[in-house]
Amino acid sequence: MPMHRTVRAVNELTARWGRAAPAAGRNTALSAPAAWAPLALLAAGAAGPAARELADALGVPLDLAAGSGRELLAALDRTPGVTAALGLWTADRLPLEPAWTAALPPHSHGRITGDPDADRAALDRWAADRTAGAIPRMPAAVTPDTALLLAGALTVRADWIRRFWPCSQQPEAGPWQGRDLAGLWRRTGLLDRVGVADTAAGPLTVLKVLGRRGVDVHLCLGPEDADPGAVLAAAVGTAAHPRTVRPGTGLPDGAPGPGLDARWVRSHSREPVLHVETVEFDLADDHDLLERPDLFGLRTAADTGRGHFPGISTEPLAVESARQTTTAVFGPRGFRAASVTAFGMAAAGIPAPPPYLARRLTVAFDRPFAFLAVQRTSRLVLAAGWVADPTSAHPEPDDPELDDDPEGDW
Repeated sequence: MPMHRTVRAVNELTARWGRAAPAAGRNTALSAPAAWAPLALLAAGAAGPAARELADALGVPLDLAAGSGRELLAALDRTPGVTAALGLWTADRLPLEPAWTAALPPHSHGRITGDPDADRAALDRWAADRTAGAIPRMPAAVTPDTALLLAGALTVRADWIRRFWPCSQQPEAGPWQGRDLAGLWRRTGLLDRVGVADTAAGPLTVLKVLGRRGVDVHLCLGPEDADPGAVLAAAVGTAAHPRTVRPGTGLPDGAPGPGLDARWVRSHSREPVLHVETVEFDLADDHDLLERPDLFGLRTAADTGRGHFPGISTEPLAVESARQTTTAVFGPRGFRAASVTAFGMAAAGIPAPPPYLARRLTVAFDRPFAFLAVQRTSRLVLAAGWVADPTSAHPEPDDPELDDDPEGDW
């Protein structure tokens, strides 16, 4: 299947998951690619209703599932700043179908020994090694009934082309009113780094923060009363269809989007200015995919009354656990995200007015907002989430290294 179709299918899962995931007042972080690839490989070995449900959830024909999963993992691992890995563990008693194992991308294959402590240590070590320590524990545990465990790991790193600068942010209204937050600011002459889209969730302000190696982060602010899930799903749509976002150079005066102010101001320069204020965040989230079985095509596959994966083993298998752990950190110098998804299967500043008028846009992310980590060329959303509780102000200021120009083009 062409890669652009795989990207569309994964982004559609991100949007559906994002619509369902955030709860009011709660941080959310998720990675659909980290779940989609192993799901596709499971689908390749499924049959009957379980196979149809998995194919529908994945958005790909069943006969293309294995190839699409391999293609996605390979494309992720070729992307600068992104690493992807696949791990498989099986019990000695479980025979595997050679055709299924041959269809898997490069992976590590370990044993489920039956010793709970040894198995837990091996799985945790794999998760930590594949995420540079960001996720120290495998999300799914091995039980006495576990015959097979398939896990996908994904890490994302985006180092800003131009760093943010720390500041104290104390919102005067909204859910964060009265808090002393770890704020960040940047300034640029490129007004089109921000834009506004009309979406089903209402107007959406989208700020694009460029990373050095092709991975960008989009901060997306919706209306104050908008549902978090609707905002996150709408944000995915703007990443997939960037032409729906009206660029900053074309925005009218006033408040053209949430958190956005546009006006002409007195300045010492004729150059336009985009001033950005946001907050640091450090999120960790756990998801039980079986709580939303229809979203991931797992309703029938989780029925342990019979087997659903004859293409994986002659022994009857069913999904007994499906979990994901995801972390996301946004700071002055960059963005980091890590995700492990595991599927366990059981034997079923007021001086005098300056001389010029200059265009100025100011955007402030001073209340809950969505974020996306986006692969620039393919527009694949690598990680997404909702910032409900940002990082509080640091006891001491960040080291103010002056080797970067805070007003550079980013």
